Amino acid sequence: MRGRILVIAGSDSGGGAGIQADIKTITALGGFAMTAITALTAQDTRGVHDVLAVPPAFVTAQMCCVMEDIGVDSFKSGMLDRSEVIDAVADMIATRPGIPYVLDPVMVAKGGASLLQQAAVRSLKARLLPLSDLLTPNLPEAEVLLDRPVREAGDMRQAALDLREMGARAVLLKGGHLPGDELVDVFVDQQGQVETFTSTRLHTVHTHGTGCTLASAIATGLGQGMDLRAAIVRARDYLYRAIAAAPGYGHGAGPVNHGVDITTS
Repeated sequence: MRGRILVIAGSDSGGGAGIQADIKTITALGGFAMTAITALTAQDTRGVHDVLAVPPAFVTAQMCCVMEDIGVDSFKSGMLDRSEVIDAVADMIATRPGIPYVLDPVMVAKGGASLLQQAAVRSLKARLLPLSDLLTPNLPEAEVLLDRPVREAGDMRQAALDLREMGARAVLLKGGHLPGDELVDVFVDQQGQVETFTSTRLHTVHTHGTGCTLASAIATGLGQGMDLRAAIVRARDYLYRAIAAAPGYGHGAGPVNHGVDITTS
């Protein structure tokens, strides 16, 4: 049941998002986290202050070591800022057909900093979408991928369907950027069936790394043998509890509590 999860993403020195959030999430859910770091960020709750790129060949080297020695039960990718890195990651994931892959198309940090170069968007759509078992965009990311606005809950169903038509096997479109007390996520499964998940918004600024956390939680479930819907349901519950128990650190968008106990109600 443990699950070996290989995360390919950037590092967050503030500990709330990126690789740090991924490792905490996977560990909290009983999985075994492994990493291939694509970039180092100087980051805190107020934003991203600097980025140091990791050469694509070294991203490949990290993935190779893990895949050949330890093995992988699922993949999750986050910050892939350049076309060259996307190509390197796609080449490696393509060598392991049948292993679940959750693609979180990280484009903008919570503080507004761009984390994906414009040319890389085209590479992500061409190389990674067709490999992904689940795409987990928020609304701004969906707008970039679709090249059109998605500004209302009524737009989300068609947007999710259109994203799936672009190549992903399934899509979870997250509606947290919309106003209101009800949060709506739209799930299109592998057969093209649409389901809506709703929850009550927690009014807090401490939501840094929620996208990373949710995608890694889903990838953990898949790596542990759960079906996709069950993995999403558990991941959403875990994230909700983690936000509710946020420690309140920092002067901006603070981190959630990745160590929250999900075994109690």
